[in-house]
Amino acid sequence: MPVLDVPPIDFSQPLGLGPLLDRAVAAVPQKTALVGACGRLTYAQLADEVNRAAKALDSLGVRPGDRAAVSLPNDIDVAVALMGIWARGAVFVGVHTVLAPPEKRYLIDDCEPTLYLTADPTEDVGAPRTIHLGEWRSKVASSDPIEPFPEVDPLAVAAIAYTSGTTGNPKGVMHSQHNALLPGAVAVSRGSYDADDVFLCVQPLTILNLQVLNPLTTIQALGTCAIASRHDPVSLARWIMQEGVTHFAVVPTVAYDLLTHPDVHSDDLATLTKPRVGGAAMPESVKLLFEERFGIKPATSYALTEGPTLVTRQDIDRPIIEGSCGRPLPHIEVVVLDDDDRPVPPGEVGEICFGSRQDGSWAGVYRTMLGYWGRPELTAETLRGGMVHSGDLGRFNADGELYIVERRSQLIIRGGNNIYPAEIERVLGADSRVAECCAVSRPDDRLGELVVAFVQLASGCEAGVEDLLALCRANLAPFKVPDEICFVNAFPRTPLGKIARSQVQDMAKA
Repeated sequence: MPVLDVPPIDFSQPLGLGPLLDRAVAAVPQKTALVGACGRLTYAQLADEVNRAAKALDSLGVRPGDRAAVSLPNDIDVAVALMGIWARGAVFVGVHTVLAPPEKRYLIDDCEPTLYLTADPTEDVGAPRTIHLGEWRSKVASSDPIEPFPEVDPLAVAAIAYTSGTTGNPKGVMHSQHNALLPGAVAVSRGSYDADDVFLCVQPLTILNLQVLNPLTTIQALGTCAIASRHDPVSLARWIMQEGVTHFAVVPTVAYDLLTHPDVHSDDLATLTKPRVGGAAMPESVKLLFEERFGIKPATSYALTEGPTLVTRQDIDRPIIEGSCGRPLPHIEVVVLDDDDRPVPPGEVGEICFGSRQDGSWAGVYRTMLGYWGRPELTAETLRGGMVHSGDLGRFNADGELYIVERRSQLIIRGGNNIYPAEIERVLGADSRVAECCAVSRPDDRLGELVVAFVQLASGCEAGVEDLLALCRANLAPFKVPDEICFVNAFPRTPLGKIARSQVQDMAKA
């Protein structure tokens, strides 16, 4: 639908939810903003609901700067909760519903929220005050909206996003409203999305990056966000067809299921013109299926919680370079540094660091994360020199394309030789018989660490250990060839759908 006389997003001031939601209401008040299992909200209704949620939070004792933890299933409620918390000037903390009670308790103990909102009426994770979904909905419905929309500091802490914990206990990454709104604002300003787009949100919105990529981008594009409560391929295909979905960003596993399930047909996905796949390495079999179905090569990216989300991405309008994560987004400067924080030449491996662009039209627009909640020393170390030190290893080629080598925490040292799992996974993953793979270490008295590669074969394919070892021997230095290859039927996964590497590590040790 054409949208006339809509002012462009203003980057001269920090971005805040209030003005952007007002902009959407003024432009398309009766257009569907959010749709989920529990119903639909137009932009006018969404603004009213957010204001009522802010008033309900106030009546529940949530003050500006307080943390409000949210553990709700994917539906309209979780998106409204984040926006209501922001309208109150408080801090959103997402707690994924599938976490075990001890994991939830760790997050609650760490961030000390004033309020914990959950869909489980029996849940008690030690928060000072717990409110259940039914009570929350009643509270919001009976509250008067705040008029006008409250003014809050868009650069204050607005969200704490916990890392996956693959390197130890989760760390709470602090972001402002500006930080979380900027990726969508940049994408809309560059013409990547517009009011004709319908976004399908598949992964859980308790994860801040998913809020950034879906409802928060949708509001700025003046589009519609369809929030999926079920993740099986048939249900997703039904949503895509029913709602006319044009865009999704999913992990390779979801894409693979959609493209291979016998009850999902090409017509079901006909409206899907802007599919994105990321969050994990993509097996060659999925790449081939994706290109065959959509007529474009799958573009990948480099993203992380500390971003938030995207830092680089491949441009589908340019030739896709195999193995690359693309170029830095226009508002972000990315450098590769050595151990003394000095830039390394193209082709050499170092730590990937990123910060605000220093020149051009996007200069000063990006701001780094605000730090780690309750960890000032780690914050100072990570943000030294005014840039985020990611801890990830990578390199640039001569054309400015970024290649991820590996996270430092996953480095395998075998007999004094450094081995990056991504090198092994690249070789194994290039074989069409391999659906997914993961290389980890196993302690060894003589060599320090051995390399164990776990492999899930593609449906209907067969391969033996010696077949895959021969492939590795043909493509890797001898010390990088796995000491053992183990086959699995399926991998354990994180809430985002990535392979849970720490659990695979435990399998190797066992």
